[in-house]
Amino acid sequence: MLKLNIKTTNIKLDDFLYDYIHEKIGGLDKFIEGIDSNAQAWVEVGKPSKHHKKGADEFYAEVNVELSGRGKIIIRAEARQWDVKMAIDEVKDKLHIELSKYKGKQEVKYKRSARIAKNLLRFSPTTWFNWAKRKKGKQDKEI
Repeated sequence: MLKLNIKTTNIKLDDFLYDYIHEKIGGLDKFIEGIDSNAQAWVEVGKPSKHHKKGADEFYAEVNVELSGRGKIIIRAEARQWDVKMAIDEVKDKLHIELSKYKGKQEVKYKRSARIAKNLLRFSPTTWFNWAKRKKGKQDKEI
C-alpha cells in the first residue's frame, strides 16, 4: 500500500484537493503492488514564491516515491501548469511512465536469473562431469 505524505506551499489544502491527490497519486498503488509493499510517496503541491512576478499564475506538483528494495530507490516526477489539477494529472502520468520502466527492469532481472538457473538445471550433474571429462580429453589430444 502506498502511504501518501502531502505538503502544500502557498495554497490551502482543502478536502477537494486532498481527495483529488489521493485519487490520482494513490491510484498508482497498482503499479507498486508487485514491487514494494511499504512504499511511501511525498507529494508537494503549491504555488511558487510571490517574491518574483515570474510564475505567479502557475502551480507545481512534485512527487517522490521511495521504494525499499535493495537499498532505497527514489522515483521522482514534477510538473508545472496553470491549474493545480492539471499539474497533478501531469505528474501522475510521468510517475506512471517511470514506475512502469522500473517494474520492467525488475522483471527482466528476474527472468534473466531464472533463465540462467534453468540452463544450469537442464543437465544432470553426471552430464556436467562427463562433458568436462570429454572437453579435457579433447584438449589433451590437441597438445
